[in-house]
Amino acid sequence: MKYLTATAAGLVSCRACGRVQPVVRSIVQPHCVRCGAALHHRKPDSLARTWALLISAALLYIPANLLPVMHTTSLFGDEDDTIMSGVVFFWTSGDWPLAIIVFIASILVPMLKLTVLALLVITAHRRSTWRPHERTGLFRLIEFIGRWSMLDVFVITLTVALVRFQSLAVITAGPGAIAFGSVVILTMLASLQFDPRLIWDPLNGNGADGRNASGAQPPAQSQQQPHSKPQPEEQPQPQSQSPQQTPQQPPPPQDRPHE
Repeated sequence: MKYLTATAAGLVSCRACGRVQPVVRSIVQPHCVRCGAALHHRKPDSLARTWALLISAALLYIPANLLPVMHTTSLFGDEDDTIMSGVVFFWTSGDWPLAIIVFIASILVPMLKLTVLALLVITAHRRSTWRPHERTGLFRLIEFIGRWSMLDVFVITLTVALVRFQSLAVITAGPGAIAFGSVVILTMLASLQFDPRLIWDPLNGNGADGRNASGAQPPAQSQQQPHSKPQPEEQPQPQSQSPQQTPQQPPPPQDRPHE
C-alpha cells in the first residue's frame, strides 16, 4: 500500500530545527528559512558512509578480540588478559553470571550489531521490500543497545583508576581496549549515518534520494481544490416518432356524360 509522504507532497523537514517547509528542486542547495541549515530529503550519502564505518568496525573487531585489553604488572610477574581470557577466568572461578554478562556485552552484542547493520545496508542498497516492519525494529534495537557495548571499556577504566598501588601492582589498558572502543564508536556512528527511511522508500516508489523514482517533480505545496458537484449525465432524449402517414385513397370516379 502506498502512503502520501512529505516528499511526495513537496515538503521536507529540517534536521536542525524540525521545521517542515515546502522545497522546490533546483540547482541551488535549499536552506531552512528558520535556522539556515541545508535541507535534504534523505541523509546525503547515507549508504556509502554507513558501509565505510561498518567495514572499519569489522576490521577492528579482529584485533579487539585477539590483542590484550589489560596488562597487569605485579610482584608475581606480568600478565596480559584478553576479553575471552577474562570470560574464561570468571567462568572457572565460579562467577558465571559475570562471565555471561561480559560475554554478551563484549562479544555477542558487537557481532550482532555488525550483522544487523550489514543486513540493513544490503537490503536498502538492493531496494528490497522484505519485512520493512521487522527491519525497522532491528534498527531501533541496535540504537538502544549500542552504548551498552562499552561495558569492558568501563570496567578497564575503573580498574586502572582504582588499582594504583605502585609497589604491588600496576594495571594499564592494552591495545585491545583501544581497538574495542573504536569498534563500539564506529558502530554507533554507522547506526547514526544510516537513514531508516530508505527501508520504506521502495514501497512508496521513491528513489534513493527520497524523490519519486519516475523523475516527476513534486508540487511545491498541496492545494485543496473545492469539490465540484458532479453533473448528472445527459440522458438521450427519445426521438419523436413521426405520425403514421395514412394511405391516400384514390379519388372517386367521375360520371362520364352519356353520348
